[in-house]
Amino acid sequence: MTLLTTGCSPKQADGQGQASTPVQSEPHDIDILNVSYDVSRDFYKEYNKSFKATYQKQYPNSKVSINQSHGGSSKQALSVANGLQADVVTLNQESDMNLLVEKGLVDPNWQLALPNNAVPYTSTMVLLVRSGNPKNIRDWQDLARTNIKVVMPNPKTSGTARYAFLGAYGYGLYQFNETADAPVQTNAFMQKLLGNVVTFDNGARAATTSFTQRGLGDVLITTENEAHLVAEKHAKGSVELVYPSYSITVKNPVAVVKTVTDKKGSTEAATTYLKGLWSVSAQELIATMYLRPSDQSILAAHQKTLPVIATFEPTEVFGSWDKIMTDFFVDGGRFDDLAKTQQRQ
Repeated sequence: MTLLTTGCSPKQADGQGQASTPVQSEPHDIDILNVSYDVSRDFYKEYNKSFKATYQKQYPNSKVSINQSHGGSSKQALSVANGLQADVVTLNQESDMNLLVEKGLVDPNWQLALPNNAVPYTSTMVLLVRSGNPKNIRDWQDLARTNIKVVMPNPKTSGTARYAFLGAYGYGLYQFNETADAPVQTNAFMQKLLGNVVTFDNGARAATTSFTQRGLGDVLITTENEAHLVAEKHAKGSVELVYPSYSITVKNPVAVVKTVTDKKGSTEAATTYLKGLWSVSAQELIATMYLRPSDQSILAAHQKTLPVIATFEPTEVFGSWDKIMTDFFVDGGRFDDLAKTQQRQ
C-alpha cells in the first residue's frame, strides 16, 4: 500500500481514543495495515467500521482505509519481521512483540505508550465440545482419557496454541501440586493429552475449521471469544462451551510499528487507531465480542457471558516469555519431547 499525505497530520487522540476537535485540511489518504492473530478478525472487522466512521467525521477531508492480515500470532510477527509493512500489530503473546523489538521495528518502550501495558483486552482458554457434550468433557483432565480426540493449533506457529498447551500444563501443576521444575505427574498427563491430538493446525481459526467443518475431534481447545462466536454464530446448535476449573490468562498486546509509520507518515493515525481501543465504545464492543475488556466496570457488566473464573498468569508460573519459549517451544523443547514421547509409545 502507498500512503499519500498532502495536508496536515491529525491531532493526537485523547485518552478515550477520540480526536479532540475536527481538523480542516487538504485532502489526504490514510492507509493502515493491522497485522493481527487468527481469532481477532471478528472483533477488528467491527472495530474498523466504527473507527473509520469516527475518524472521517472528525477529519472529513481524509479517506481512511484499514486493511487486516490474520494468521497464527508468531507467523504474523515473523512476517512483519521479514518485511510485511504493518502500521500496527495486535498480537496475542508478548514474545511475538519482543521479536519485533529485537528487529528494531517496535519501540522498546511499547508497553508505556498505551494504557494497561498496551493490553486493551484479555481472554482465556476454554473447551468447545459437540452439542450435548456426548463424551462428558468437564475439565482439562478429561482430555487425557483414551476415548477423547483433541483438536488444537500448533504451538510452533500459533500463540493461541501455546496458551492452550500452557493452560493444560498449568492445570496439571496445580492439580498435582507440582512446580514447573519438577513436573512428574504433569508431564505424564500432558503426554496423554498430546497423544490424543488428531491435528495440529497452523492457526486457531484453521483448528476451528477442522473441528466444525471437517468434523475432526471431540473437543477443540480455543480462546473464550472464539468458542463463543463459534457456538453463537459459525456452528450454532452443533457445539457448546465448557469452562475448565482452572485456566490461563491470555494477554493481547498492541503496538505501532514505528519504523513503518514514520516512513509513511502514518504514526499519528496509527496511534489514534490503537488508542481508540480504550474508548468506552470500543471496550463495550470488546465485551460483546466475548473478549475481556481492560475496563473492569465494563467487564463486570458482562459477567453473564464473561463469568469470573480462576486463571493464572503464565509468567508467574513458568517465568518470563523468553524462558517459556526456550523451555517449551524451541526445537527439542519440552513440547517436542512430550509429544514425541507419546508418539513412541
